[in-house]
Amino acid sequence: MSNSCSTTVLAADEKVRITRFDFDPGQETGWHVHEHNYVITAITDCFMVIQHPDGTQTRSEVHAGSAYSRNAGVRHNVINGSERQMSFIEIEIMNSHGN
Repeated sequence: MSNSCSTTVLAADEKVRITRFDFDPGQETGWHVHEHNYVITAITDCFMVIQHPDGTQTRSEVHAGSAYSRNAGVRHNVINGSERQMSFIEIEIMNSHGN
């Protein structure tokens, strides 16, 4: 089993990129920086461990059907911290850096 989650780009154009993320237990995104403002919508209940650049980590619970948004510039690694599969949709708002 790969340690990386699977990603599927559902749609992309000059305005948005919509990507589905599917994680088995323990799988992760890998370290990355969000270059655009983005919105996450949970498909399943998501119990995430978020690793931060300063070496700390936090836990985040996002229930199925819930959503949140973040500004560009976030750097982290996201890990499925549960014993169940987890999935969410990420919508990146292109050309949004700094806006």
